Amino acid sequence: QVQLVESGGGLVQAGGSLRLSCAASGRTFSSYAMGWFRQAPGKEREFVAAISWNGGSTKYADSVKGRFTISRDNAKNTVALQMNSLKPEDTAVYYCAGGSYTYTRSGYDYWGQGTRVTVSS
Repeated sequence: QVQLVESGGGLVQAGGSLRLSCAASGRTFSSYAMGWFRQAPGKEREFVAAISWNGGSTKYADSVKGRFTISRDNAKNTVALQMNSLKPEDTAVYYCAGGSYTYTRSGYDYWGQGTRVTVSS
């Protein structure tokens, strides 16, 4: 069992940066791929980024490629999402998830409660 808690959300102006963190409990953290998803008001939850169990592989949604970076520290049971050059369309609740290394929501077994990111224009 893995429990996930996100932090680092907030209000930022367009062009600014935020760093989201996700702290995981449980001894099996390093055996899971980790992902970030987001859900904007009135929209479906969508894939943002994923990282393999050892950090050796990453994948990104086209909309964030080149602006966001996912990383993990298995010694600290944490995963981070560095978000640069933020745009108003990045406004959403961001969720950390643990499971398979995939783009799809169904591939993840564990979810955090989410942290809100608001980007003002």
